[in-house]
Amino acid sequence: MTVPRRKLLLALPAALSMGHVLAQNAPIRILVGAPAGGSTDTLARNLASEMGRQLGRTVVVENRPGAGGNIAADAVAKAAPDGNTLLMSFTSHAINASLYPSLPFDPIKDFTPLTCVATSPSILVANPSVPAKDVRELIALAKARPGKLNFAIGAVGSSLHLAGDAFKMQSGAYIVNIPYRGTAPALQDVLAGQVELMFAAVGNAQAQVRAGKLRALGVTSAKRLPAFPDVPAIAEVLPGYESSAWFGLFGPGQMNPELAKRLSDAARQAIATPEVKKRLETEGAVPVGNSPEEFARFVQAEIPRWAKVVRFAGAKPE
Repeated sequence: MTVPRRKLLLALPAALSMGHVLAQNAPIRILVGAPAGGSTDTLARNLASEMGRQLGRTVVVENRPGAGGNIAADAVAKAAPDGNTLLMSFTSHAINASLYPSLPFDPIKDFTPLTCVATSPSILVANPSVPAKDVRELIALAKARPGKLNFAIGAVGSSLHLAGDAFKMQSGAYIVNIPYRGTAPALQDVLAGQVELMFAAVGNAQAQVRAGKLRALGVTSAKRLPAFPDVPAIAEVLPGYESSAWFGLFGPGQMNPELAKRLSDAARQAIATPEVKKRLETEGAVPVGNSPEEFARFVQAEIPRWAKVVRFAGAKPE
């Protein structure tokens, strides 16, 4: 049977409206460019359930690891800007802009910054056999014995890798990088004394530091951490040094401003809840929850800052 054209035209708005409702009822996916169980994945899952409650929607986390987070980022950059596909990214979003000679997306134009979820300072640790007791002594030792000390690197191009290179750039110390395939084997060799030094996530190293199996020399935050009040900030010796990892929520580029604000507000309200704050702090993270405008300015400043370190290090993607 042929449907008259007039009836088709009358039915079209209703069909479009129904399609919109279906889209709104679909789960929101947060893509994570890291394996399950890592810091980025854990923070995304801590955020997702409460963010879903704020929105009255189901929010799920989908892991798409690989290429330093670029696989997940590319998928979001090419997704429809309808709020159903988001990205939980990390410091590598800024580092990759200079680490990779060509990216399939623009890290600024192809994304809508929603909020910085949290920052995560790292800690410079040494095997207890290292004679240096603090950062000042370490710099003096490294300069007296250039190329004789080693940094264990869990992943080339990661924020922890470049925290070490920023340290070398500012201190003038020559310390050799020893790359590993993952943080766990890198940390294990520092504990065993096979490698002397490492920049590690606070959550990964705090148990060994408290047990005396590792010596904490300094933290990468601008100020001392409440969890380690006796461990100086590296900035106390190298003014201006700071190298905290960050984790942020993005949407695809060209999102409707009202939609972006609604998603940002839900994420920020989730971060502010006592339950999520506690879970983030348990992971060694500092909750942030800033505005989209603040986060956008932050990301824009991070790209040239890390580009200087990448050039100094001569780092190449694995």
